[in-house]
Amino acid sequence: MIYVTHFQLRKAFEFAIIPYMEAATKAAAPGARSGGDRDLALRFGALMMCTLSSEGGAVIQAIDDSGLNFSQMKVLVALAGHEDAESATVKQVSGRLGLSLASASRAVDVLVKRNLATRAEDAEDRRIRRVSLTTEGQGVADELMAARMAGLEAFVASLSSVERRKLEAALDVLLQREDIADAYRTHRRRARK
Repeated sequence: MIYVTHFQLRKAFEFAIIPYMEAATKAAAPGARSGGDRDLALRFGALMMCTLSSEGGAVIQAIDDSGLNFSQMKVLVALAGHEDAESATVKQVSGRLGLSLASASRAVDVLVKRNLATRAEDAEDRRIRRVSLTTEGQGVADELMAARMAGLEAFVASLSSVERRKLEAALDVLLQREDIADAYRTHRRRARK
């Protein structure tokens, strides 16, 4: 069974269709996850779709308004969340995002051409190029963060007190994972700016 979510977009397309599927197209490999994992993943995916579509799909609209493709958007957001003292290298960004070095480099090229990012020679090793966002690039990232937060806040506001307590309890458990805790700290800092 395929579920489809529609979002109205102003630029380039009349609308986008974001499908998600219930059934796998291949038989499960030996040692594959259980059906319970799949169902939990589907339920979690439904929750994510609801949070993305709250506030009229403001996040999807902000992505569309930016004119960036998915890889470019991932690089932009990764650079916005970069908290190190020095800017990131393309290799660091590609490793963090799971993109090939070539894909990350092409995405950075587009961001640089659109004046959303800059590339500068490393002070200690001229072979290394460091990438950082321009003021305009940071502005696009901030708009995306604001749209995402507005959607999430609207979703949380729609919860009953029981649903809210259960969500808080689940998040308290999940925030004990270091990867989730790191992401939370980064996003909390950015949301307060």
